[in-house]
Amino acid sequence: MNEILYGKKIVDSILEDVSANIERLHKAQIFPGLVTVQVGEDPAAKAYLASQMRSAEKLGIRSRLISLPELASQSVVADTIEKLNQDPEIHGIMLHVPLPRHLDSQALQWKIDSRKDVEGVTPYNLGRLFIGKPVLAPCTALSVVELIKSTGVKLRGKEVTMVGRSDIVGKPVALMLTKLDCTVTLCHQGTSEAEKLEEHVRRADILVVSVGRPNFVTGEWVKPGAIVIDVGINSVDNKMVGDVEFETAVKKAGFITPVPGGVGGVTVAYLWKNLIEAVDMQMNREG
Repeated sequence: MNEILYGKKIVDSILEDVSANIERLHKAQIFPGLVTVQVGEDPAAKAYLASQMRSAEKLGIRSRLISLPELASQSVVADTIEKLNQDPEIHGIMLHVPLPRHLDSQALQWKIDSRKDVEGVTPYNLGRLFIGKPVLAPCTALSVVELIKSTGVKLRGKEVTMVGRSDIVGKPVALMLTKLDCTVTLCHQGTSEAEKLEEHVRRADILVVSVGRPNFVTGEWVKPGAIVIDVGINSVDNKMVGDVEFETAVKKAGFITPVPGGVGGVTVAYLWKNLIEAVDMQMNREG
């Protein structure tokens, strides 16, 4: 069986719940607001941000983008975040990464109020995830795990190879799947340098790839029948492609996410779900 894992069914289910909650909040004269802070231009992110804005408008969420120049200083970005932290009409803050090299991404993400941290990237929220009691977890990691669960495959004891160790995808996915009793191998640049990556990919029952490099994992390496979740969004010749060589991998995988149409839409849906959680937390704290 070679099944393409489109995210639409999961998206529709999440957004139905989100819509009901937005209606509840609107009746109470609370209007969920999200701001995305972007520094410089990222061509690969345009599709994601456009999708995010369209989705927000349909749901009745106030979503706006603050674009800072490529050469904006650390203090300018930090001050922007602090002003949003203090604004009661802003319930969620996203800092779009990657940032230009002269900026310290982690230090800036950590400036975000943990109650407004809809991407789950602050020490408080990542710490909650680590101990198995998440409040606001990283949206992409949530979408990866939900897509894996949607296959109906029994996960206990499955071999997982996670390629990429970022704080918002690789590490959280590894934690979440470990919690589900999978055996997780976390691969990174050192794995490639030791020429061990192919070996780990070939034995994976579940393969998740998030490195931001087009067609980085060759489809030939995919284990027959494996679940393949491709998190990558790369722009190549004005076309969006993933981190996995799809044309070859689709012939071997049992389930595989397309790019676009897979992880991205589910990630946006989880962003709105997290925003609702954030609004409720802030309202309860203030109440």
